[in-house]
Amino acid sequence: MVDYHAANQSYQYGPSSAGNGAGGGGGMGDYMAQEDDWDRDLLLDPAWEKQQRKTFTAWCNSHLRKAGTQIENIDEDFRDGLKLMLLLEVISGERLPKPERGKMRVHKINNVNKALDFIASKGVKLVSIGAEEIVDGNAKMTLGMIWTIILRFAIQDISVEETSAKEGLLLWCQRKTAPYKNVNVQNFHISWKDGLAFNALIHRHRPELIEYDKLRKDDPVTNLNNAFEVAEKYLDIPKMLDAEDIVNTARPDEKAIMTYVSSFYHAFSGAQKAETAANRICKVLAVNQENEHLMEDYERLASDLLEWIRRTIPWLEDRVPQRTIQEMQQKLEDFRDYRRVHKPPKVQEKCQLEINFNTLQTKLRLSNRPAFMPSEGRMVSDINNGWQHLEQAEKGYEEWLLNEIRRLERLDHLAEKFRQKASIHEAWTDGKEAMLKHRDYETATLSDIKALIRKHEAFESDLAAHQDRVEQIAAIAQELNELDYYDSHNVNTRCQKICDQWDALGNLTHSRREALEKTEKQLETIDQLHLEYAKRAAPFNNWMESAMEDLQDMFIVHTIEEIEGLISAHDQFKSTLPDADREREAILAIHKEAQRIAESNHIKLSASNPYTTVTPQIINSKWEKVQQLVPKRDHALMEEQSKQQSNEHLRRQFASQANVVGPWIQTKMEEIGRISIEMNGTLEDQLNHLKQYERSIVDYKPNLDLLEQQHQLIQEALIFDNKHTNYTMEHIRVGWEQLLTTIARTINEIENQILTRDAKGISQEQMQEFRASFNHFDKDHGGALGPEEFKACLISLGYDVENDRQGDAEFNRIMSVVDPNHSGLVTFQAFIDFMSRETTDTDTADQVIASFKVLAGDKNFITAEELRRELPPDQAEYCIARMAPYQGPDTVPGALDYKSFSTALYGESDL
Repeated sequence: MVDYHAANQSYQYGPSSAGNGAGGGGGMGDYMAQEDDWDRDLLLDPAWEKQQRKTFTAWCNSHLRKAGTQIENIDEDFRDGLKLMLLLEVISGERLPKPERGKMRVHKINNVNKALDFIASKGVKLVSIGAEEIVDGNAKMTLGMIWTIILRFAIQDISVEETSAKEGLLLWCQRKTAPYKNVNVQNFHISWKDGLAFNALIHRHRPELIEYDKLRKDDPVTNLNNAFEVAEKYLDIPKMLDAEDIVNTARPDEKAIMTYVSSFYHAFSGAQKAETAANRICKVLAVNQENEHLMEDYERLASDLLEWIRRTIPWLEDRVPQRTIQEMQQKLEDFRDYRRVHKPPKVQEKCQLEINFNTLQTKLRLSNRPAFMPSEGRMVSDINNGWQHLEQAEKGYEEWLLNEIRRLERLDHLAEKFRQKASIHEAWTDGKEAMLKHRDYETATLSDIKALIRKHEAFESDLAAHQDRVEQIAAIAQELNELDYYDSHNVNTRCQKICDQWDALGNLTHSRREALEKTEKQLETIDQLHLEYAKRAAPFNNWMESAMEDLQDMFIVHTIEEIEGLISAHDQFKSTLPDADREREAILAIHKEAQRIAESNHIKLSASNPYTTVTPQIINSKWEKVQQLVPKRDHALMEEQSKQQSNEHLRRQFASQANVVGPWIQTKMEEIGRISIEMNGTLEDQLNHLKQYERSIVDYKPNLDLLEQQHQLIQEALIFDNKHTNYTMEHIRVGWEQLLTTIARTINEIENQILTRDAKGISQEQMQEFRASFNHFDKDHGGALGPEEFKACLISLGYDVENDRQGDAEFNRIMSVVDPNHSGLVTFQAFIDFMSRETTDTDTADQVIASFKVLAGDKNFITAEELRRELPPDQAEYCIARMAPYQGPDTVPGALDYKSFSTALYGESDL
């Protein structure tokens, strides 16, 4: 080493100026200002002092051994300043002034001051540390000085994710030990007591050195010794602490732990550089991965949406009818859940899919990448075709459900009516065959025969009256068969039994009448009163039975007019009751008159009328029943009238809201159409206006939700028509979905136009000119031009695409550019892309020649040396390889002809 010499001086260090030293003195000064002043270390805990002595000594020796020396006692071996200066030379890589070799106190102080000066030159603020304290062997001041050196040269330059020094070292430890169980590094003292953190750091970087899973948290001494021994043996990190000192101290010394851990950090700094390099590569790849992720997301979303459509359409096309109205209503409820719950997210997915597709294509186009072509069957057009098929199936399914519910309602009503009429008829026919087969006339007296004849006539009258009921039963059964009633077999069996029995009754009636007429000549006496009673009682009784049947008859109505018609008919029936009551009194008077005559003439009559089974008790009982049924019928009709009035209120309520929402949606659709073709303000103004417009549309959603709630009430009430409005909920939903899709698509188009404008450098005036030309030929305002419209637009812009062979070829070439998918339509975005390429590519051969002449120093030729000097290497070599030798009179060796080369670039001659 060189000889050191310096003046004797003592230091009381205050703040040093920032910027001195290689490490950025300002940062170190700030950090040191945050550390505890070493004055406090006068109260240093003995256990901590012991740990610092061992750690700092080991750290110093790890550097001094590079110079072939070491220290034994940290507060004695630095007193002459020689090893202190040597330590600073080793760790800084710089040369310090020559030391003074004298043994006197002043020589030692001068040497220590040179070391302190060097530390201060690195931007370190030393507080209360002077050369005299070091020379005198002050242990606390010496430890403080060494800690300052460690901070500056071992810890300050540590930087992890925008943090440095102590915070950076702590963050590095946390990142590296995060995957390990039982390790939670929060500080540089108690977090390291169990030794697991040291072992985790080694295992993270050199897993072959540590069997981490075999370590136990309750054996800290073994853990610490294992880490210290492995670090010393394989990582060249000297053992700086004793395991027992750390374990037996309630709070290990933070500075000792930081010093030890910083050695691990520097040992593994190579791995940290590899990680930084990996991060840099990841950033480079991120852009390409983003596009790939967008493509994968499109493929996945498109596949999911098409799969959902594929699974949903067969369900909507299922037309298998159910047997009961409850089962069909469950199908209707499932369909409502589909409309409310399952379909809306898919509508949003479809819209988002189109937006993502357009955005991806714009990004690819602006980065000169090939356009994204989805897998076969997953094109946007495929999704639109599938969606259209879905909505067609959806519409047909709803109509089928409603028709089936109406059919089942009609069937239930007819089936109940059939059972009522059949039960009444069967009750009436009960015993009639036995009565007709009875041969009682063979032993009867003349009066009895007369009575039998009259009784039979009354029966025939009753039989004829029941003919209508039998025909009604047969007609109902026929209608049930035609409507495919699920229990048609039992209905047909019962109906056939009734018809067969009716035919048998007719035959038996005819046979009995012939038998009675055969003996009629022998019969003369007849009881006229009983006969008259029987003739009048039978039809009256039949009328009462019919009235009771009508009063108990079920009814189904769907409108106010229908229920009012039933109420009117019922009122008309009630108006006939006084006449019926008078008829009843007249019939009962006939019976009383017969009894009076018999009693006055002492005639013993049989207990019953021989001509009829209809007794006065039966007439009075049925009349009372009719009287009871009338108010019940009144109540039922009033309830139904109230229900229909409620339904009418629901219709009017829905119509009132629908007649507002429907025109509002139509108006907004028309306004969006106008906005998309107008050119008011810049594209950014149009975009802001459209987004405000979109927010106003979204804010209108509660009105649609209210309409959905009103429609739900109508559906639950089974209301199938509404004469007060032409709008159905389906029309409103479709219009709303189209409105949201249209505004989103229009916003996306404006955003893509902004991307194109910014990428191509198109001015706002050019963009407006393009829009004006496009709108002029977009006669139907559909946002796209057909081939003929586009050709007319090109002609107006000066393109030679007239109807001849050359013009057609040029037009077909342009169409292949603006319509690569051969859809037959040219969108405004495609038109802008085409025009931007046409208008921005304005370089000419003359301009290129003039540029080459500048590079050639105004000569008519240029040399390879000049090209390599002025142009990038790849482009210079490209020109040299393709330029022909210059043939002019002023040529020199190696001269190149840049004029013919420039002309060839624009196709005016062969290159």
